[in-house]
This record gives sequence, C-alpha cells and structure tokens, in this order.
Amino acid sequence: MEVKASLKYARVGAQKARLVVDLVRGKDVNEAVKTLTFLNKKTAGMVKKLIESAVANAEFKKVMDVDSLVVKSIWVDQGPVLKRFRPRAQGRAFGVRKKTSHINVVLEEK
Repeated sequence: MEVKASLKYARVGAQKARLVVDLVRGKDVNEAVKTLTFLNKKTAGMVKKLIESAVANAEFKKVMDVDSLVVKSIWVDQGPVLKRFRPRAQGRAFGVRKKTSHINVVLEEK
C-alpha cells in the first residue's frame, strides 16, 4: 500500500530542489526527517513538511504501520515561471525569472 503527498508551486528552482530530494530517496522516513532537519537548504524545510504530511496521510488511513514507512519515490517537476522586471540604470529594465517547482512523494511499507 502506498501513500502520497504533493507540494505545488513551491518557490524554489527545480534543479536546487532535486539536490535535496536526492538525499532522502529510498531512506526510512525517520532517517529522512532527521537528515532534512539539519540540512542548511531552503528546500529542506519544504520537503520535511511534505514527508510529515504523507506520514499523517498514512496515519489517517490506518492501513499501514507508520514506523515502517520508507520513501519509495520522490521527484521534482518544474512549475510555471513568474516573470518580473528589475529596474536598471538609464531607464532600462532586466527580466527576472522566479522559478517554481512541484514536489511529489510516495511512501510505502518495508
């Protein structure tokens, strides 16, 4: 049995988020949360909260043991890009691309 959770439109680039996600793929849920707690990255807090949400989903369904959950798969997809402008010298404007990501996690029992 699997449980899922997803985070849409996270304000972090997909490439940066994948660096964090790759650290917890395949790990036990408790070990993954400990790893993310002490990781000094913006995405680590988002992914930690997402994994805890998936665990809460499993607890709510009451079909599997929460202590034996493992991160089966976790992936990051690129979301829409917010396009903004930054004023520059002599009346010019440069574009700024604010990237977003969709993060998905699937947990399963050992």
